[in-house]
Amino acid sequence: MNKSIYNDLINGEAALAVIGLGYVGLPIALEFARKTKVIGFDINEERVEMMKNNIDPSNELDSSEFEGCDISFTANIDDLKEARFFVVAVPTPIDDAKLPNLKPLLGASKTVGKALKKGDYVVFESTVYPGCTEEDCIPVLEKVSGLKWKEDFMVGYSPERINPGDKVHTLQNVVKVVSGCCETSLEEIAKTYELVVEAGVHRASTIKVAEAAKIIENTQRDVNIALINELSIIFDKLNINTYDVLEAAGTKWNFLNFTPGLVGGHCIGVDPYYLTHKAKQAGYHAQVINSGRYVNDSMGFYIGKQTVKKILAKGKSIQNAKVLVMGATFKEDVTDIRNSKVVDIVKELKSFQVEVHLVDPHASSEEMEHEYGVPLKAQADNDYDAVIVAVNHEAYKNKTEADFKGYMKDDLGVFVDVKGIFKDKIKELDYWSL
Repeated sequence: MNKSIYNDLINGEAALAVIGLGYVGLPIALEFARKTKVIGFDINEERVEMMKNNIDPSNELDSSEFEGCDISFTANIDDLKEARFFVVAVPTPIDDAKLPNLKPLLGASKTVGKALKKGDYVVFESTVYPGCTEEDCIPVLEKVSGLKWKEDFMVGYSPERINPGDKVHTLQNVVKVVSGCCETSLEEIAKTYELVVEAGVHRASTIKVAEAAKIIENTQRDVNIALINELSIIFDKLNINTYDVLEAAGTKWNFLNFTPGLVGGHCIGVDPYYLTHKAKQAGYHAQVINSGRYVNDSMGFYIGKQTVKKILAKGKSIQNAKVLVMGATFKEDVTDIRNSKVVDIVKELKSFQVEVHLVDPHASSEEMEHEYGVPLKAQADNDYDAVIVAVNHEAYKNKTEADFKGYMKDDLGVFVDVKGIFKDKIKELDYWSL
């Protein structure tokens, strides 16, 4: 394997394939397609057709981003045989028992294995526990292809760092961690990624180090947010506003600026479970990480309960209460509803027989109905006992107290501001935030 895959790619003698064209895979595929020939593969034919028409099914990229790209989109495995460098960017979710679900990743490994040839490179980008690439993925590649790793083909790992909805921290301007299975493969993989990442690459010493680096980025955020969420619960019992405390503490130069909130989505709310699973296999119970996950996973139910208490304190019958929840996506200004913790608020309210209406300017009602059995309401009513602003969508930020009063049944309305963005704007409604 003395031939340079990097040279073949830039000379147009080899094609690069991206497997999985979601919010991670598609931007990578399009960036590479400005430098070399790319095959974009996804198992969902409907999504492939959309991309052929310059439409991003994830609603992250504008149609203009497809222009000037040498890319062909396909759902046909045979088309992958033209590629020599494979980038795997499929989701790594958890199952109902909060254990790693490697089905998409192993399925993608099988797909690549069918197209793998001598001299090819495979780089995994999906977030996994340390050891997954070598222990779970490579055996599949070898079995399906009949080839030998390190002798016939090379493997690397380069974790994705794409942040949905973020137009500032993009693929081009965030340093990319890369790793290979030997010095030569590391260099070839690093040079290939340097084609598209202007901020440069960090060469990790091993594949396991790169896997671990990615998983602790999100685990660290998760634990930090869990601490602030727990503090928020304590401060509520002490009648102190959490955001006032954070503002005061934030005047110290080394205070870490985290805020309380719902921790959902397919990264921070999922990745720590991959690490705790691997830790358990290694004979260690990860106490801090698991405790943080418990706190963050329970915040939606906590917000629901606090809302019920506030309504009851107004002397109202909870069974006859009606609540508006504003925002359904896992974070602001995206369409993604995967692992949205807003659903936990809705479930908790419904467990008290409360009538709940859910609105969102970005989410799809069909998707919400399919995923959670909770459709969106097209238009809010004007007779709610409480309004919960659960997601900080731009569309909500300019609303005034008068706007929120317009949603309320009477002057005894409860206003719940999960992220504290209306802290100084609400004077008359009964206000509560984390």
